[in-house]
Amino acid sequence: MDTLAHLPDPPAQRLAIQVKPAAERALRRAHPWVFEEAITKQNNEGKAGSLAIIFDRKKDKFLAAGLYDPHSPIRIKALQFGQPARIDALWFSGKIEQAYERRKPLLETDTNSYRLLYGENDELPGLVADVYDQVLVLKLYSFIWLPYLKMVLPPLLRLSACTTVVLRLSRNLQARPDLCHGLSDGQVIHGTLEKEEVIFREHGLLFSANVVKGHKTGYFLDHRHNRKRIGELAKEKTVLDVFAYAGGFSVHALAGGATAVTSLDISAQALEMAAQNVALNHLQGRHRTLAGDAFEQMEQLSKTGQRFDIVIVDPPSFAKQRSEREKALQAYRQLATLAAGIVAPKGLLLLASCSSRITAPAFFEAVLDMLGDHPRQFRESGRTYHDTDHPIGFPEGAYLKAIYLEAQQ
Repeated sequence: MDTLAHLPDPPAQRLAIQVKPAAERALRRAHPWVFEEAITKQNNEGKAGSLAIIFDRKKDKFLAAGLYDPHSPIRIKALQFGQPARIDALWFSGKIEQAYERRKPLLETDTNSYRLLYGENDELPGLVADVYDQVLVLKLYSFIWLPYLKMVLPPLLRLSACTTVVLRLSRNLQARPDLCHGLSDGQVIHGTLEKEEVIFREHGLLFSANVVKGHKTGYFLDHRHNRKRIGELAKEKTVLDVFAYAGGFSVHALAGGATAVTSLDISAQALEMAAQNVALNHLQGRHRTLAGDAFEQMEQLSKTGQRFDIVIVDPPSFAKQRSEREKALQAYRQLATLAAGIVAPKGLLLLASCSSRITAPAFFEAVLDMLGDHPRQFRESGRTYHDTDHPIGFPEGAYLKAIYLEAQQ
């Protein structure tokens, strides 16, 4: 199946834009977002994907170029800064090739699953491309990309060597099917997809991703380096994987020689995936699943005196908006306290946050302050951030942070 021939073309009309001084300063720093309220002058109404040329207010010289999005408060996603350039198929191919070059060190490992494009951080705002073996999953977070799919797909297919493309649409796009040119979430737009679940390799281990219905693009690739590290530390250890989802940490721990691993998640469906991923790898060591609320289950484990040599706590985002920051920090403090109570003597605790609204310093401070008052002593042994295929290209692109803590008694 191939729908590329029926995809829309970019709008022919170009827009001339001027913005407020603060937005000019941000664009000079190559910040990719121009908000609606920052625009002071605009020559025409724009369509989704219209090329917007932003001129400075004093000299009327080129400042930046981007794609116009009339359906988002981020009205322009900037692509090119400082010097004019022709935004065409060759330009997109160059950006995608640069992104691929950044991933080459990862691809030299026994891994065929990776994020090839990470939106703004690879200078293509709102566009994510994940590879699972020979399946490319393209996720759009803005209507601006629909007219450019015909330009971005050929270089993506060439570099990734994928044979199938699945289109995923963010919630805001799914809510407006009338603007999606007949495309839908989970649609195969190139090649054929035999099964929704695609088997892929991560540092030599097998996993399954549902590329049609799974969260995000089917799997969470960003913790790959932390999963590998846990595997290296797990020999002859007991492990608790909290918010386990599809069991990424659990599989790596068992592969590393853990004697027993418990995967805890509120979703029974996620735990089924975890069990399937364990089974894919024919691993030794006992694996059990525990369905329930993480806070309640950890409290219960503590009350019954259960302890684990390694405890991993990797919750979903707790702060989608700025107003939720303090509530999120309190949740991280509570998780740190609960987890600290079930770590075995001389054990290891890994705490992570994927809330972009919570900065790394704020997260680390909240965790360390809470554990500083804990009856048991913990020593920090490392901090990690994004893996190679999730580069940080602008401040808002940073979201993942994790801290390793060793129980001293």
